[in-house]
Amino acid sequence: MRKFLKLSGALVLIYALAAPSGFARNKEKFLKPAPIQVDREGGKWAEKTLKKLTLEEKVGQLFMIWARVTFMNVDGPDYLRLRNTMRKYHIGSFAVSVPVDGPFLLKNEPYEMAMLVNQLQRDSQLPLIMAADFERGVSMRLNGTPVFPHPMAFGAAGNPDYVEAFGRATAQEARALGIHWNFFPIADVNSNPLNPIINTRSFGEDPQQVGELISRYIKGAHEGGMLTTAKHFPGHGDTATDSHLGVASVNADLHRLQTVELPPFRKAIEAGVDSVMVAHVTVPAIEPDSNKVATTSEKVITELLKQQLGFKGVVITDAMDMNGLMRLYSSSGNSSAGAAVAALKAGNDVLLIPQDLDGAYKGVLAAVQRGEISQAQIDASVLKILRLKASLGLHHARLVDIDEIAHQVDRPENVALGQKIADSAVTLVRDDGQVLPLKRTSFPGTNLQRNPYTVTEETTGRVVAVIFSDDLRMDSGRSFERELRTRIPEATVFYVDPRIAAAMSQEVLAAVAKAENVIVPVYVIPTPGKTVMAGNELKNTVSLADATGNLLHRVLETAGPRTVVVAMGNPYVGADFPEVQNYVCTFSSASVSEVSAVKALFGEIPIGGHLPVTIPDIARRGAGIMHAQVVPGGTTSNAKATLP
Repeated sequence: MRKFLKLSGALVLIYALAAPSGFARNKEKFLKPAPIQVDREGGKWAEKTLKKLTLEEKVGQLFMIWARVTFMNVDGPDYLRLRNTMRKYHIGSFAVSVPVDGPFLLKNEPYEMAMLVNQLQRDSQLPLIMAADFERGVSMRLNGTPVFPHPMAFGAAGNPDYVEAFGRATAQEARALGIHWNFFPIADVNSNPLNPIINTRSFGEDPQQVGELISRYIKGAHEGGMLTTAKHFPGHGDTATDSHLGVASVNADLHRLQTVELPPFRKAIEAGVDSVMVAHVTVPAIEPDSNKVATTSEKVITELLKQQLGFKGVVITDAMDMNGLMRLYSSSGNSSAGAAVAALKAGNDVLLIPQDLDGAYKGVLAAVQRGEISQAQIDASVLKILRLKASLGLHHARLVDIDEIAHQVDRPENVALGQKIADSAVTLVRDDGQVLPLKRTSFPGTNLQRNPYTVTEETTGRVVAVIFSDDLRMDSGRSFERELRTRIPEATVFYVDPRIAAAMSQEVLAAVAKAENVIVPVYVIPTPGKTVMAGNELKNTVSLADATGNLLHRVLETAGPRTVVVAMGNPYVGADFPEVQNYVCTFSSASVSEVSAVKALFGEIPIGGHLPVTIPDIARRGAGIMHAQVVPGGTTSNAKATLP
């Protein structure tokens, strides 16, 4: 509403602000992040709160459901549906993400997340814990935030200080947006090159290195006030099945589990990790019942995790709607209820994203009422959750200050840190001495001004780039192309995915045959639930599809000595192309890794990364050919990354 006042001949315009008014807002208490701890007062609050809760409210505290970040009018049907679900089932926590469209995450903005989180906190009887998958930092879900590479890039860089600084930076930015709990670090040891779902999400294949890096991440995150999660217990690294699609199995004996899979979880527990997420995998060496995955196995959770490893924190399931779990309960009348009850009986405290919330909630409630699950067990789990909330200070305040976002999010030092880590991760695996470093034809301040309304066809074809990805509609390769064209504006660039590879082969190969140098960035990225037809079944894979793989073989046959293949993601893709003569790995498809790859190809940064995994028939873990920086000054950002 506008009001106009006549004052000394001047017309003064006064805006009456919509609710909450400035006065009302000033009365709100804002939560300020602090190191994770439960003091005496917080412990008492948790115990008193538990005593006041009804059984229905206690059961609701065990569930975590989705909150998709998008603008929602507080009186509109979308928000009311979410609010009413929260209240009806007494939800204790939310997994905050963004809408999805097939394989695409529809990223939103920082303010949208903070506003939604604040509104849910206002409308909840008890303070809520807000969790998120920020494996690569806040930029996994939101635009306008610092970009960090995939975890395996940290393994290649080999600097534990980077991981600690990353944990601190992610905590700082996430807490400014109202997110308290990160489902990271990943403690899986990726020892299986065919693993379609862990891959570059792991720090590497060496249990000792993985353990050290997750310990440092936990330290940094805790200093920034963020809860941490070690996942996916008891280890998802040596599997060849995506548990989003089917039942994966860890077929290792006890000695192997004790020496490879479990050491990083031991290190996480020693470092004070707040929660452990349990995987939907079968582990025959521990749980012989083939109808039980780790999530529903008392032997895995209660006996191994709690009793043998001594974990006292919160145990959370992986998403309960995944096929790896639900297929085992598909024959029951209420599969969500059966899975939820089994998961709690096994020793879980939090049930993440049940496929059918109503069925799971009522199933757990009924199981308690008939004595299948004891009241004492429910109370113990709820008390853990309440103490987790107290460790964050949520019993004092639950809202974040929107005005602080502009100061805390996308800080220049965090942006620089992400680029520095990506630069340090670039690893040269093979080099025939004929390609690198590439020579640029354009330098800063020259040949870069183009008329945006005129399309000029460049036909020299001295350098050809063939960018392979799963889907042309994705962002894969866009930053790489921009960086390449600032150095060689006349470069010929092709984008190829499996649907058009055969049709483009003749044109691509003709250009490759004439080129002085060929650059082949290959984007193969572990993607949950991705399906391709392999034989007669749908499965996930981290290999190039047949059509694109065949074209890459022909490119290498045509111009192998003049071609450099850049693995922008899965480093194991090189094993399918043993004829490759120049091979670079970035271990990440993030935009910072695209920038780093181009800088490395042109000698603008030193290449000093080392393989954190073994690539069959290509190179063993620890390999890496050193290249010095040959372009004085390079194009490194002027911003400085700060480390501990």
